[in-house]
Amino acid sequence: MAASLKAADHRTNRLLAAMSPQDFAQLEPHLEIVDLRRGQVLYEEGEPLRHAYFPHDTIMSLVTLMQDGGCAEMAVFGREGLIGLVSAMGTRQSFGRYVVQLTGSASRIEIDRLHKTIATRPKIRRLFLNYSEALMAQVLQTVACNAAHGVEARCCRWILSTRDRLDQDALPLTHEFLAECLHVQRSTVSLITRDLQVAGLIRQGRGAISVINRAGLEEAACECYGKIRRTFDRLLPKTCA
Repeated sequence: MAASLKAADHRTNRLLAAMSPQDFAQLEPHLEIVDLRRGQVLYEEGEPLRHAYFPHDTIMSLVTLMQDGGCAEMAVFGREGLIGLVSAMGTRQSFGRYVVQLTGSASRIEIDRLHKTIATRPKIRRLFLNYSEALMAQVLQTVACNAAHGVEARCCRWILSTRDRLDQDALPLTHEFLAECLHVQRSTVSLITRDLQVAGLIRQGRGAISVINRAGLEEAACECYGKIRRTFDRLLPKTCA
């Protein structure tokens, strides 16, 4: 693969794209592009983190496993960020299970190499600190959202967030996938997406949902979508779509 194409692929991730050419040049030789498939587990809870991942066109989740065999999502990662940074600051053990939600690719780098670069490049360090703050705000807002808002509004938020991360209106979202993310029955998602389609906000296809009225979908979503978006706009303006 040509160096220019490889660099362009890495910078599909918005954190990497937000770096100056000089800062990115410190990381680029140590980055490798990997293909990831839906359902692939990158780390289990308690496992040591060896690599950080910068998603391109994939979405990953950090989930916690319950004693009854169920799981709950704690954080979501797309091309606006990376996984492994926060956990690796201390024990370097995974908080939970990191799992790939949508098939795609990512750039990865060894954790030790990433930390050495952060220690010597102040602008990269500031960028990652801002990302950590934005991620924490997203996680806490999502906790409040799950407690306070109905499933339809949360479903709209999820569709919009996925659209932002993939930069396209046609999204590879199934009812089963949304049900897992929202922690509800598949039949509930089917009813919600049917109503959204009747309202002219989305169009459903086989294994896909297309956003056809973004403004209307934002009105139907809860306030949390806008709050999270504004936080990223403020802290990481160069990483937003």
